[in-house]
Amino acid sequence: MRKHLLSLIFTLLAAAANADGERSGAFDYYVLSLSWSPSWCATEGDARQSPQCDASADYGWVLHGLWPQYHRGWPSYCRTTQPHPTRQMSAEMADIMGSSGLAWYQWKKHGVCSGLTAAAYYDLARRAYDSVTRPAIFRKLDRPVTLPAKVVEQAFLKANPGLEPDMLTITCKDGRIQEARLCLSKSLTPVPCGRDIVRDCGLTNALFDPIR
Repeated sequence: MRKHLLSLIFTLLAAAANADGERSGAFDYYVLSLSWSPSWCATEGDARQSPQCDASADYGWVLHGLWPQYHRGWPSYCRTTQPHPTRQMSAEMADIMGSSGLAWYQWKKHGVCSGLTAAAYYDLARRAYDSVTRPAIFRKLDRPVTLPAKVVEQAFLKANPGLEPDMLTITCKDGRIQEARLCLSKSLTPVPCGRDIVRDCGLTNALFDPIR
């Protein structure tokens, strides 16, 4: 009996060790994360000497990622049989993501959970990015300003009439506007966000850096 029990335990442990992530393709909606590049450069990118932060790069809202999401929680590092993207495929995403490295990381952590091929996931991420109008007013700033995070949210809502306040959240980091996160269906139509996504930045004096 004891030997049988030990055998069962080892079998279960082996099965658990092989379960590296959730099942690919099983999720409820997407979160489209847009990062304000000057904020990322100020908090992380400059220290890394990232090419994304060169003055010639002219990045504003860049695609941080397209994340499969549950109504509560999210999958990551899912099991998939799909081949990884080639270096060329990731490099071709740098125009909207800032770097090929970010594109590869987003595939490895989130894209594998989409149930799509790498090419289809990158294509969907680009279409999701293009489906959102980024407010032009922020590209016109010529100096750093402080503003309520709510102003950034209102600018996105005004530029995208199909959005409602519960379909969008603005995040902050280190006192700066960090990201705009929009919730989209699998067909990329706006949908209400889950409760774990709606974590609006409540700062009334968040720093917003201009494009370099």
